[in-house]
Amino acid sequence: MARITLNKSNFFHNLDIIKAQTQSVEKIALVLKDNAYGHGLLEMATLAQEYGITKAVVRSNAEAQTIEEFFEYILVLADIPKVPSKKIRYTINDAQSIKEFPKGTLVELKVNTDMNRNGVSIKELNTSIELIEKRGLSLEAIFTHFSCADELNGNYERQYENFSKIKQNVPKGLRFHSCNSAALFREESFDEDIVRVGIAAYGCLEMPSSFKKHGLKPILALYANKISSRQISKGDCVGYGATFECKENQVVSNYDFGYGDGFLRANSNTYKTPEAIQIAGRISMDNSSFLSDEDELLIFNDAREVAPYAKTISYEVLTSLKANIKREII
Repeated sequence: MARITLNKSNFFHNLDIIKAQTQSVEKIALVLKDNAYGHGLLEMATLAQEYGITKAVVRSNAEAQTIEEFFEYILVLADIPKVPSKKIRYTINDAQSIKEFPKGTLVELKVNTDMNRNGVSIKELNTSIELIEKRGLSLEAIFTHFSCADELNGNYERQYENFSKIKQNVPKGLRFHSCNSAALFREESFDEDIVRVGIAAYGCLEMPSSFKKHGLKPILALYANKISSRQISKGDCVGYGATFECKENQVVSNYDFGYGDGFLRANSNTYKTPEAIQIAGRISMDNSSFLSDEDELLIFNDAREVAPYAKTISYEVLTSLKANIKREII
C-alpha cells in the first residue's frame, strides 16, 4: 500500500519560524480542517500538542470533537452546534444564522471586509452584535479573511484598512484576528491576538519573490509500492488511451497509487518524481506506471513541485490525499 511520512523535525522547524513571527506560541491557532490539509487530523493534532500549540481551527463540529482533548481553544469555521461547548467556538458567517445557534454558545463573528465570500457586512456589524447579545450567545472575537494576502494587487491593503477601522468601533474586550499564513509573513510585525496558520505550518507556503524568504520546510512525503513490472519494447504503449509510447526498450512498473487515492489525473503523461523518474501514460484509479523498477517509489515530498504539473495549487494536491492512506510520523 502507498504510505505517507510526516517529518516531525520539519514541522517543529516551521512552528519555530511562525512563533518568531508571532512572538508567542499562545497566539498560534493551527488550521486542521480537511484532515489537516491531507496530513492527518489526529497525527497533526498529536504533534501540535507535543510542541505546545493550544489552539486549533477546523471546518466542522465532527472535526472539533475528534481533537477536543488536544486543545484548549477550537474554532469551527462552518458548522452550528446542537449544544454549547466550553472549549469549542463557532463562527457566525451570516447575520441570518444567528438565530440558529443555541443560547450560551461561544461564538466569533466573521466580517466581510471585501472578499465577498463569508461574513456579515460592515454595515451589519453593530446590528449583528446586538442580535448575538439578544440571542444569549457569548461573543468572544471578531475576525476576517484576506482574499489576496499572497498577491500584489491592492486588495490586501484595502481589506487591512477596513478591518483596522472595525477594530476601533466595536465593544472593548473582544479578540481580533485576520492573518492567515501569507498575511503573517507579509507583515513586519504581528499585533493581533491569534494567527490562523495552515499552509505555512505544513511547509508549502508560496509568496511573491519580492517578499523575504521564510525558510519553511514541507513535512509530507508520499511513497508508492510496486505492484508489477514488465519489459516494454520500443513503440509499445502503456495505459488507458495508449497515450504513452516507449521510445526505447525499457522497464515499466506499476505502483499502487492512483487518482482514487488522490493522485490528480491531470498529472498524467508529464509528471516526474523528485528523483526525475518519468510517469508512463495516464494515471488510473488505483495505479500509476513509471519508468522504474524500484520496489518503492517516492512520488513527491513537496506538494508545491507537484502542483504545476496539474495546473493547480499545493492545497489541492494535499487535501486530495485520501484519509485511509497510512500516515507515519518520522
